[in-house]
Amino acid sequence: MKFKPRKKQTTIIIIVVVVGLLLGGLILGMGKAQPPGAEQESGHTETKEHVDEKGHASTEPQKGPHGGKLFTKDDYALEVTIFEKDVEPEFRLYAYKNGKPLDPGASQVSVTLERLGRKPQMFTFVKEGDYLKGNAIVEEPHSFKVTINARYGDKPYQFAYSQEEARVTMSDEQLKQNGVQILTAGPARIKTSLQLIGEIRLNEDRTVHVVPRLSGIVESVRANAGDQVKKGQVLAVISSQSLSDQRSELLAAQKRLSLARTTYEREKTLWEEKISAEQDYLQARTTLQEAQIMAQSAQQKLAALGASPSSSNLTQYEIRSPIDGVITNKSISTGTVTKEDANIFVISDLSTVWVDLTVRAEDINVLKTGQKGTVKSSAFDAQDTGTVSYIGALVGEQTRTAKARLVLANPKGLWRPGLPVNVNLVAGEVDVPVAVSADAIQTVRDWTVVFGRYGNLLEARPLELGRSDGKLIEVLNGLSVDEKYAGTNSFLIKAELGKASASHDH
Repeated sequence: MKFKPRKKQTTIIIIVVVVGLLLGGLILGMGKAQPPGAEQESGHTETKEHVDEKGHASTEPQKGPHGGKLFTKDDYALEVTIFEKDVEPEFRLYAYKNGKPLDPGASQVSVTLERLGRKPQMFTFVKEGDYLKGNAIVEEPHSFKVTINARYGDKPYQFAYSQEEARVTMSDEQLKQNGVQILTAGPARIKTSLQLIGEIRLNEDRTVHVVPRLSGIVESVRANAGDQVKKGQVLAVISSQSLSDQRSELLAAQKRLSLARTTYEREKTLWEEKISAEQDYLQARTTLQEAQIMAQSAQQKLAALGASPSSSNLTQYEIRSPIDGVITNKSISTGTVTKEDANIFVISDLSTVWVDLTVRAEDINVLKTGQKGTVKSSAFDAQDTGTVSYIGALVGEQTRTAKARLVLANPKGLWRPGLPVNVNLVAGEVDVPVAVSADAIQTVRDWTVVFGRYGNLLEARPLELGRSDGKLIEVLNGLSVDEKYAGTNSFLIKAELGKASASHDH
């Protein structure tokens, strides 16, 4: 009896030890790290992520033999690359088993991309050489979440990773502080325009070349180049012997006319009173008519010369301005002898001027008479609107260009002949389904982009652009209707993107 307590105590000790061993094994099993491959039991592998000092997430998958991202489960591995040397970016996948290349055709793979503000895009693959090639271009930027579904033999595999490019984070408050306005892409009416180079010229329809019509000696010159003159104003005085002869002829004709009229009146009275013969009356009437013709001829000759019919000095010839305008050229001086056909003054009415344009052959059909165009000076800050008045019918054999012309009002004399100008012609108006503000356009790498707005994220959206009127630009591809984007001061986002040093990780 004295041994029973000892036997009972031994049994309790054994039970305690067994329970302790079981609990210890359970604890060790729970704390033990998972062995390689345990993470892939579900068939889904996701690359590890870390957060840099700016709060940008990036991934660090294992690098494969072709420089791509290598994903492994059990003895099967898949390398994902985006190849873009001399081709548009495309997925190329390489399969391995136990570290050795597999026949690409033995794997069935699909890849799904998820981008900000876009519907998921699925890629299918076909065998090409030693890799599987995606069926579509991988559009820029290469910023997306990727899900890979593969099947080799009877076993499915799934991998995932993500990468960011051309993306920054800015809150509404930060956008407001930087004056960045968020706009919405949508339909718009765009005025298509044609940009041309031109030159201001004199309006030849309102330009007069003054010639004296008589040779003579210049007695005085009363106007100079650049002077504003009025119609009828004396510009110069010439002494001309020819004019003296013309005036003398007129005076003689007027005297003969006066005598013939007196004789006719007398003979008419005598004939009516039956004193003289009718023959004398008829002769007097004929003489009067001849004198009238001679006087009228002499007067018209002086009028054609622009000379007054009477003057105290028979040789003095006053040259007067035929229009209101500005003397743009003068080639006469006192004391010289001038010929009757000399071009001594050029006077132009500068209240309107011409704008001569050079138009490429392919743009000629865009022009129409009556079309409005905005004329801007390339020498100083000025602009105005003119009207197309002429379109050349010929195209130069060497230049392959034609001439066109605008008429431009110039009431203040601002547009001086010879001034180079730029002309913007409105070619027409067109409704487009998607347009963005011209101020929103930026350049990132070799892309033309706007920055799409997705929550607190802004990401570059490469665009294919169409027509523009300087304020709005048509979007042919890259942005959808109702999509938000950064408008005013979008260059600040580009600057922030540069600071973030966004990578182009493939």
